[in-house]
Amino acid sequence: MIGKGISISGDVKAETSLRIEGRIEGRGIQGTKDIEIAESGYVVANVMAKEVKVSGVVSGDIGGSEKVFISRTGQVQGNIIAPRVQLEDGALFKGSIDMTPIESAGAEKPTAVQPSAAKTAAVEKSSKPAAASTSQAKTGANGADRKEPSLNLKSG
Repeated sequence: MIGKGISISGDVKAETSLRIEGRIEGRGIQGTKDIEIAESGYVVANVMAKEVKVSGVVSGDIGGSEKVFISRTGQVQGNIIAPRVQLEDGALFKGSIDMTPIESAGAEKPTAVQPSAAKTAAVEKSSKPAAASTSQAKTGANGADRKEPSLNLKSG
């Protein structure tokens, strides 16, 4: 346990469960078991463990091989990678969530399949409006021509 009033600057590695009530600033916190950031805990580092529970403040990425839980008092600014993620009502979170298991998260992800040129041309052709509807002047409800608004971009 890192109690209230204790401040650590640097990396932390834990072979047992770790509870953080103080302040840690560094590149990373790694645990083989669970890491809990209590309400009074403040972490500016990446956190990696089996299960991560945040009730305090974390500014950094979080990785959980099993689960990441952000309680209603938790505040996280960073990305989360875990197979299971739970955000309690009231939790503050800014970042992205990847629910890929940690083991395969580092593996190369498959690239998106690109459509063939023929299929792309067919889609573009079918999505183009008819020639009559492409003009700037259109007939309004009362039969009078109305000009569609346009956007002009100028450089320089």
